[in-house]
Amino acid sequence: MTPAPPARGPVRLEGPARSRGRGLVPAAVVCVAAVAVFVWCGVSWRDLTAFAAYLGIGLALPGTLLWRGLTGGGRSLPEDVAAGLALGYAVEVLAYLPARAAGLPLLVLAPPAVVVCAFAAVPRLRRHWRGARRRERLPAWCAWALAGIVAVLLAWGALHVYGVPIAAAYVDLPYHLALVGEVRHHVPPTMPAVLGEPLSYHWFVYAELAATSWVTGIEPATLLYRLSMLPMAAAMVVLVAVLGRRLGGSWGAGVAAAGVTYFLFSPALVEGVVFSSRSMFTVSTSPTQTFGALLCVPVVLLLLGGARSRWVALAVLVAVLAGAKATYLPLLLAGLLVVLAGRGVVAWRGSAGLPWPARMRMIAGRGLRGRWAGAAALTLAGLAFAHLVLFRQGGQGTVVSPLATVRALWATVAGTPEPAPVPLAPLVVLAGVHLFCLACVWGGVAGLGRRVLEPPVLLLLGIGAAGIGAAMALGHPAQSQLYFLEAARPYLSVAAVCGVLSAPRVPWRRAACLAGLGAGAALVVSGLEFPGGALVRVVTPYLVLGVAAVLLCGRGPVVGMVAVLAGYAVPGSAIDVAVHVMPARESRERLVPAGALAAGRWLRAHSSPGDVVATDLHCVHEWWQVCDSRHFWVSAFSERRVLVEGWAYAESTLSRAGPSGPSYLTLPYADRARLAANDAVFAAPTAENVRRLATEHGVTWLFTRPRPELARFATLRFRNAAFAIYRLPGG
Repeated sequence: MTPAPPARGPVRLEGPARSRGRGLVPAAVVCVAAVAVFVWCGVSWRDLTAFAAYLGIGLALPGTLLWRGLTGGGRSLPEDVAAGLALGYAVEVLAYLPARAAGLPLLVLAPPAVVVCAFAAVPRLRRHWRGARRRERLPAWCAWALAGIVAVLLAWGALHVYGVPIAAAYVDLPYHLALVGEVRHHVPPTMPAVLGEPLSYHWFVYAELAATSWVTGIEPATLLYRLSMLPMAAAMVVLVAVLGRRLGGSWGAGVAAAGVTYFLFSPALVEGVVFSSRSMFTVSTSPTQTFGALLCVPVVLLLLGGARSRWVALAVLVAVLAGAKATYLPLLLAGLLVVLAGRGVVAWRGSAGLPWPARMRMIAGRGLRGRWAGAAALTLAGLAFAHLVLFRQGGQGTVVSPLATVRALWATVAGTPEPAPVPLAPLVVLAGVHLFCLACVWGGVAGLGRRVLEPPVLLLLGIGAAGIGAAMALGHPAQSQLYFLEAARPYLSVAAVCGVLSAPRVPWRRAACLAGLGAGAALVVSGLEFPGGALVRVVTPYLVLGVAAVLLCGRGPVVGMVAVLAGYAVPGSAIDVAVHVMPARESRERLVPAGALAAGRWLRAHSSPGDVVATDLHCVHEWWQVCDSRHFWVSAFSERRVLVEGWAYAESTLSRAGPSGPSYLTLPYADRARLAANDAVFAAPTAENVRRLATEHGVTWLFTRPRPELARFATLRFRNAAFAIYRLPGG
């Protein structure tokens, strides 16, 4: 591996305790702010204390010790703790799965206890409590900068997630909560809202939440809606900065990489039309994305080199990453294949003039062997296991559908229904504009020069190219192919910062002026109205800015062009970040009725995990003309499997929708006979249809609105103003 450019100025090592203490102040400030936010949001001091104790002693401490023992440790304390927390999560998941399957979920505590005791008792391992003797010290300004990024994420969560009542929270959170309840009681899991439906979804983060709930006694809803995502996000911020510092050669590069990752987005010049570069502000609304993002960065750090024993840590992380988020292993494999191809090209060029057999041996020896090939094989094995075993060959509606992303964008631009046929020409034009917008965020990769052949840089570029390619080549009914782009965002950001540092220098005043000029131009152009059709009105502002960038810096240094392009993105990025950290103006719709939580909790307390529930509650919005079947709060609050509740995210639904077909939200349930038998019990109960529901489908409980007529055939066990729960005879 070609070494990273030297850091500017001397490397500061860990000094006396006073200096180290100063570096902990920003982290302490963020922790105090987080405690204040969670208390304000209604989290009890008991839950906060239990969560902090388990996070620190049960996850971060053993994970940090393992990270140091297996990899030799990082170059700084924040790196060790952040990567150790990720490794601690991975070990926790791998321990919980067999423990839960054996019916002893608290056995998840055995591995951390063994690790801590071993590192305390074995003399050769005790040194890892202190870490490396000569460790690099995180500069104070860098610590404050990273703390500021975490503070922004905390503010966003407080205003838009943590502080929102459960009844009005993001529509998908009950689905995630239902999966937490499923994994709390069943391994392997199935889809709890549709009895017997295979769960073709990445579910390991729910195992982490379930394990934490068992150990701490904290309600899964409190963990999901409030506590668990913030530590993952904070560790992710640190690890992105560590990766930027490792490849960029300075902590300034690390902070810049984190800043680009979280705060620089595509320019938005036409209202209502966004060529998305994907925001990382999905921290609390997409637990799977947050968990997968955290686990992937240590994998990349391990691939940069280290002790041989790092392969153990690498195998553990890859195994859990396989079930954490389906987007990451394909991107990682693509990056590794690009590295192998690049090494093969270098070996081919270096073997010119040799006989053919000797040349092929040289290519195989230098290009296709070593840690990169081993990592590719390990990643491929993890990907195969995930697809064949964990996801059961399901795709959750993801299919190869070139330009599906811009096809959906065209529907917004032209004001036409998305399934309508779209000519190829406007799709190609919109795809070009989308790539221009991505260049405004990550144009710095153009300055990499010779560094583009370094394996670590090739890895980043391969991941980034695969993320962009997947967003353009795949389709999903809910546009979930864009998660590939979001997953690649940190690695493209690090590569872009490295490119800027590798390019010929431009005085910072000039670069700032060019960026300011670009920002001003974006503001002016976004305020103009261009004549012509819908496509022309959308494309023209970007075309104007592209031509302006070429005229300004077409023959100048790369950094000048990058500054102008980044300037184009600044106004929209500032507005986007401001929106995320400002209170929501509109009132939130109540998606969970009053009394639902109490009814669900009662059922959880008075039933067994193997009991099956039937309900006639299927639609989120009762006032819609069609049924939005994202209804999951019955299974979420009761932690019980439901015969048929909401089917929007079932494999049998998404596989019928397609990226250009009818909305998956409006599709009827695939098994019409089961749904009819289920709903008949509530619409017109008889002794026969109630008996059939119990004997043929194993239903024990009915969860519905108060229906006096059901009392003739089932026993009323719970009732409040909104809901009633009945127990079937013999159940």
